[in-house]
Amino acid sequence: MHELSLAQSLIELMEDEARRGGFSRVRKAWLEIGALAGVEETALRFGFEAAALATCAEGAELEILTPPGEAWCFDCGRGVVLQALPDGCPHCAGHRLQVTGGTQFKLKELEVI
Repeated sequence: MHELSLAQSLIELMEDEARRGGFSRVRKAWLEIGALAGVEETALRFGFEAAALATCAEGAELEILTPPGEAWCFDCGRGVVLQALPDGCPHCAGHRLQVTGGTQFKLKELEVI
């Protein structure tokens, strides 16, 4: 369950930002987690809630944006949208794909007190 370590890293980042920014609580955090990032949202939310206890992020709401996966298909020469790996090209069913997007895991914004 690597989502717990991701949640702990998010909390550390928020604690660092709280020290630098002089705020005491995070009310809401916007995350961007690509469809191909390999992160289970339910497990991340559970891990975040547990890891946030007694930190500036305790009780914070997570808003998760999920951009689609993107790839270049070498078989048909097109950029394609992928829902998951190892899906094939939706146009030609080829599997010679170079992933070009949808693998990010970013903390985009915080709403703080």
